[in-house]
Amino acid sequence: MQLKTKLLAGAILGAGFVAGMVVSGRMSMTQPGWGAQAPAPERATQTARPSLPPGGLPDLSPVAERALKVAANISSTSVTVVNDPITRFFYGRDLAQQSQSLGSGVVVSSDGYVLTNTHVIGNARADIRVTLSDGKERQGKLVGFDEVTDLAVVKVDAKDLPTLPWGDSSKLRVAEWVLAIGNPFQLSGTVTLGIVSTVSRSATQVGAFKDLIQTDAAINPGNSGGALVDARGELVGINSMIYSETGGYQGIGFAIPSNVARGIMDELIKHGEVRYGSIGEIAWRNIDRDTAQYNGLGDSAGVMVGQIDRGSSAYRAGLRPRDLVVGMNGQKTPDQDQLGRLVIGSSIGSTAKLDVVRSGRHITIDVPIVSR
Repeated sequence: MQLKTKLLAGAILGAGFVAGMVVSGRMSMTQPGWGAQAPAPERATQTARPSLPPGGLPDLSPVAERALKVAANISSTSVTVVNDPITRFFYGRDLAQQSQSLGSGVVVSSDGYVLTNTHVIGNARADIRVTLSDGKERQGKLVGFDEVTDLAVVKVDAKDLPTLPWGDSSKLRVAEWVLAIGNPFQLSGTVTLGIVSTVSRSATQVGAFKDLIQTDAAINPGNSGGALVDARGELVGINSMIYSETGGYQGIGFAIPSNVARGIMDELIKHGEVRYGSIGEIAWRNIDRDTAQYNGLGDSAGVMVGQIDRGSSAYRAGLRPRDLVVGMNGQKTPDQDQLGRLVIGSSIGSTAKLDVVRSGRHITIDVPIVSR
């Protein structure tokens, strides 16, 4: 997971947000790390979707009460070594620095699996403490985490825990009522109400791998990893970050869609990590339609190859500098964000058919998808 490619730079920003973005659960700076594997959890059974009253705001008290029962308060303490030559000069050694991160989590299985954000955990060596709705603090074990989507899974020793049914985030509608559950500013068990502002805020706009749910439900530092719940009491998202010029609530918060979170969670539990596809280390440049036309590269926007690693699968397949990639597997790639999402989401071992414009003519290059 440490291969740094400029192909992925536009898409893989789950752990490094654009200017103005505030990670909503970080109370101090932490560094990410790796986790261990764990057996698959017991799955919560899907409950019937209760009907909403025609018109008006439904009574959300029962929904909030159920959601609070699955809320977790997560405290993560990490020790990092300060690699500073000045410190070594004065003290004769590197000094250890302790940092703490406080955030939220969601109980996703009755046998103790808790879903949260990677930035809440910090790193693989962190001491994780999880407090559930019963008020009892438990030792948490890191199962695995993913920097791309900023999701992590923690296991606690518990049984017969309450859970929420998973919702289908693809069915969310703009202006639908949602509740954000979490521990803002260490105030545990907090519920805020809002609507879905946008169902799919793009990666280009918010600097994240997957499209995010935007909501005006109040999300503040400490809310990270908490549940976003719809009016039916279903888990539709994991609160992740806010846009703020002050560091506090300004009506713009973001949550990772449940359909994404559920798939990442399953990968982490099964493999301890998420396996993403890659075509190698490549420096890309976005080319808009006007620029492409002016340079005789056709009438489609695309992504031009700058530098390319000669050992990459793309180079071995025939991709060369100044090639303009305008599509992959039949889908257009107007920018490196879109191309990156398609590559990352491809199965390892599969083949990507790149639609390439080279010297004014279209060619197809079959590139093997390898592990990132």
